[in-house]
Amino acid sequence: MTSKKLIRLLMLLVLMPLYVLADSILVKETAPEVYVVKKGDTLWDISNMYLDMPWQWPQLWRTNVHITNPHLIYPGDELRLVKNEKGETVLEVARDSVKPEIKLSPEGAKSFKTPEAITALPWSVIKPYIENEMIMSQQSYDRYPYVLGDHEGAVRFATDNLVLGKASRRSKENLNIVRKQNELYDMDGNFIGLQIRHLANAKLMDADLGNQNLIKILEAKLEVKRGDKIIPAVATELQEILLTAATNQTGYIIDDLEQHNLLGKYNVVVLDLGADQVSAGTIMGIYSQGPRIIDSKQPKYEGETDMIRSAFNQGDEISQPAIKVGEVIVFKAFDVASYALITKSAKVIKRGMIVAKP
Repeated sequence: MTSKKLIRLLMLLVLMPLYVLADSILVKETAPEVYVVKKGDTLWDISNMYLDMPWQWPQLWRTNVHITNPHLIYPGDELRLVKNEKGETVLEVARDSVKPEIKLSPEGAKSFKTPEAITALPWSVIKPYIENEMIMSQQSYDRYPYVLGDHEGAVRFATDNLVLGKASRRSKENLNIVRKQNELYDMDGNFIGLQIRHLANAKLMDADLGNQNLIKILEAKLEVKRGDKIIPAVATELQEILLTAATNQTGYIIDDLEQHNLLGKYNVVVLDLGADQVSAGTIMGIYSQGPRIIDSKQPKYEGETDMIRSAFNQGDEISQPAIKVGEVIVFKAFDVASYALITKSAKVIKRGMIVAKP
């Protein structure tokens, strides 16, 4: 058997369990027959409670078209494992009508608040990244105006400070002040964009100063400095996330948002897949591929220090199979890249690992 055929067979054996079973729903033996949803649960928690392959959730949940907003689950909903007329295991929900909560103000006035559905992912974990991080092209970043200084001659600015900024024809009343954190490169070394950090919220106070604007910093999460960019305020509300398994998409982990080399569960990573390939809720597997092997009289890994010596005795080059080591869920997609939360990891996750069908 040739080396190439052997590699293909090895890859098939490694990946077969991940794909062959993908069409059948395998409910965990430990899954509860009845479960009452609690406040603080997430859809991902519940999916993992019932399924070894939680991205199959839509197949398990498919029959609940008789209720309002069948894709939403509320605290108090009763989930029941049942068999349908085809003998398939499905999950049904028993729900009372979702009633508004009544709250009394100190003055005794009543206010009504509709109960919130549970989120797909832990909002407390992803909220800081939705509110404070973004990816932007170099061209867009260069076009935005920037902070010049203030009347005190300070070089650092905080909440309630008035600063002068370059004017823009598209100036809005509500603003964000941001700074370039680092540059993003794909695995071939091509520059794809800038990682941007949100520093402060601000408000336009006076736009009638010629080429400058007077701006008040309303809420600074980090120190603002001269040269920091001023952009229109970006909405950061929680958006609905629908869980769907990736199909043909393949990419790489190219960075993370905390500049760590070793990553694990609930760390956020950057994928080289943009909004035309993934969306909020796309579930992907993480795969680790070992170094290539040179199959000579003395097998060696590609890149070993004594490879020059063995160059004259070169053999076949063997690519190792990619083995699944974790899972991620995309929660924010940009034009050229996306943010994803690591939800499972069997080993340390690093830059360069492959993301593909779970």
